[in-house]
Amino acid sequence: MIMRPGQQLLLPANPLFIWFSLLSALVLNMLMNTGLWGRAAWVPDLLAVTLVFWSVHQPLRIGVGVAFVFGLTMDVQQGALLGQHAMAYTVLGFLAVSMHRRLLWFGVPTQAVQVLPLLMAAHLLELLVRMVAGGAFPGWSFFLAPVIEAAFWPVVSVLLLAPQRRAPNPDDNRPL
Repeated sequence: MIMRPGQQLLLPANPLFIWFSLLSALVLNMLMNTGLWGRAAWVPDLLAVTLVFWSVHQPLRIGVGVAFVFGLTMDVQQGALLGQHAMAYTVLGFLAVSMHRRLLWFGVPTQAVQVLPLLMAAHLLELLVRMVAGGAFPGWSFFLAPVIEAAFWPVVSVLLLAPQRRAPNPDDNRPL
């Protein structure tokens, strides 16, 4: 792959770190849903952001199947309609994998802008499933969650790519 000018060469991602970050995001989601805010509509879905990140950066390891399993886990934890999060996360994973090559050519702030429609689509799909099953509209603050998640994208990118960054130690005998 041709790299952009100024882009840093990254080490391979450690599979244990990938799974640790996904499980940590799952636990944080569970804590946020039962914590101070309860299940407020505007609370960001950190697991969705982490799934999109790894689907973009490691599409062969994290994809639609992993998103489906984590979605079922969130459905069971929240007592939601079984398949509500699973379908939203599956569509989110598919869209992220399908655009991963194009997305990586942009800088992190531009990536956040391009990830926003993906997150909005997942939230709208989740809302649609909830409303078809007879749920109530959660209010207009519901549309704030994808915006907050897109704002988290640069922070998530820095945190999850940190273990892959090479230490800047130049060596005359090594070209990389």
